[in-house]
Amino acid sequence: MRNDELTINIIDDDPSIRDSLALMLGLSGYRVALFADAESFLAAWQPDWRGCVVTDLRLPGLTGTDVQEELARRGSTMGVIIITAHGDVATARRAFRAEAVDFLEKPFEHAELVRAIDQACARDAARQTQGGDALMQERLASLTQREREVLGHVARGLHAKEIARSLGISPRTVEVHKARLMAKLEVRNVAELVRLAVQSGLDAG
Repeated sequence: MRNDELTINIIDDDPSIRDSLALMLGLSGYRVALFADAESFLAAWQPDWRGCVVTDLRLPGLTGTDVQEELARRGSTMGVIIITAHGDVATARRAFRAEAVDFLEKPFEHAELVRAIDQACARDAARQTQGGDALMQERLASLTQREREVLGHVARGLHAKEIARSLGISPRTVEVHKARLMAKLEVRNVAELVRLAVQSGLDAG
């Protein structure tokens, strides 16, 4: 599906951010629709819309995760990307439980957002392929028992000292395990570790 057949719906109450994202994405060939709040977006939404949603986390009224969950209730296939200057593990976990494509902390790189948008639009066109799922299962299977335990604790929002105390190891060892997790799973940050843990059920408990 071509960029001109998709719409990137931007929801942000800051007009300067809306305008800068619209300009940036417009120059990259995307069609953009702008909304100042969640309510106006949800009122306009139609079941045949294709593309994705880029929404700020903190909005007047409904939040970005509220938008995400409402779209899921309506059966929308559009991928959702949460952007925020106020991220934390608990919020990222909630977003990824509702199948957010990405959780980007401001300021983020243009390439980072475009990559997330392309992934979100691909999800809208067709959910992740079985091959991609199999590859991730293979990566998860390569984890040691201790790495799986650390991953689960990270996803529950525990800090290195808390994880160390829970597992009877040093905080430094926890950081080594986290670095190995990121390398093995090929992720860039803790938010992506949380997403994988949620998707694989390792955040339970």
